[in-house]
Amino acid sequence: MCTMTEPTVIRLRKNEERRLKAGHLWVYANEIDTRHTPLKDLSAGTCVLEDSRGKPLGRALLSPHSLIAARLYSRDVKQALSRSFFKKRIEQALTLREQLFDDACYRLIYGEADGLPGLVVDRFNDVLVVQTGSGAMEAHLDVIVSALDAVLAPTHIIAKNEAVAREFEGLDRYTKALKGELLDEISLTENGAAFVAPLAEGQKTGWFYDHRAARQKMQALAKGARVLDVFSYCGGWGVQAALAGAESVTCVDGSEIATDYVHRNAQLNGVADTVGSIQGDAFAAMKQLIADGEKYDLVVLDPPAFIKRKKDFKNGLAGYHAINELAMRLVKPGGYLVSASCSMHMPAERLLEVVHSSARHIDRSIQVVGYEGQGPDHPVHPAIAETAYLKTWFCRVLFSL
Repeated sequence: MCTMTEPTVIRLRKNEERRLKAGHLWVYANEIDTRHTPLKDLSAGTCVLEDSRGKPLGRALLSPHSLIAARLYSRDVKQALSRSFFKKRIEQALTLREQLFDDACYRLIYGEADGLPGLVVDRFNDVLVVQTGSGAMEAHLDVIVSALDAVLAPTHIIAKNEAVAREFEGLDRYTKALKGELLDEISLTENGAAFVAPLAEGQKTGWFYDHRAARQKMQALAKGARVLDVFSYCGGWGVQAALAGAESVTCVDGSEIATDYVHRNAQLNGVADTVGSIQGDAFAAMKQLIADGEKYDLVVLDPPAFIKRKKDFKNGLAGYHAINELAMRLVKPGGYLVSASCSMHMPAERLLEVVHSSARHIDRSIQVVGYEGQGPDHPVHPAIAETAYLKTWFCRVLFSL
């Protein structure tokens, strides 16, 4: 078990330190010299990383039963996960967000990119929603809460730890209040629009800030348009399209709770007469709209991750092909398709290939008119490609040229 005074020492196999020296933060289980440091005998916590010759490389979070067995958080081997350490990293992250955003609604901490692997914090004004994704971060949750309180003094700090991936770390799944009472929903603003979203029953931290920039870009295409928002969740795309001057918006989502929030948010923003919904499976709903002869000036596809693991790539890719072809059939010639993917294992170029081949399959052609990644409150770590997970292509759909 790791302690602050005598941390576990993890030794790497020969030459496996090269990626770390190039700026990466992850150590995979097969890169560790298990004869020197048998992982199966260790517990989650903090550790010191050494190269094969015993030279210290830094301090890391240890997850002995995970594919990513260690995540470097400091090059200083003496740096413990103290309150002052968390406070400094939180203040550093806050400075970026306060410079970029007028409203206090954003992702405050984005894991590795903010120097805090396994920690996510979303800010909803005076409410902070925290997710810990490793045993070591979970063990320091009280210290994290104390540091967040010292920096921001929020009214509520809520842990929303429901991710299935926690089970690989041997962690329970739960939602509970760490400061203040547990809330049913959170309130926020994005691109000038006001929203409420479910917390306890919602997805992730309750909201998806990552598409902020893409939703802003979408607004120019929505003016005067008939819009279909597929996988709409609480209406982040659809309500902003309506506010941008869409003629009509139809939001499609499988969750009854989500579609209820679509209408609440439309009402909140004064566009209730413009926004409608279809509650049901997205594939089935789109097939029915095609059968009904419906056509739209703008279709937005923001599906969940179809490719959660590398081994899911083939099946997930088929899912992206299917959903994009259905969407393409619903776009009027000269209209637009906004196609997104949050699958870390789906490269942006491959998603564009999917959109292009879907168009060709139904004798359409596309013009790429824009691209967006995640918003700047989800900064990218240049050595860790996985931190740049979100991609959105903006395409004009034409009859075959």
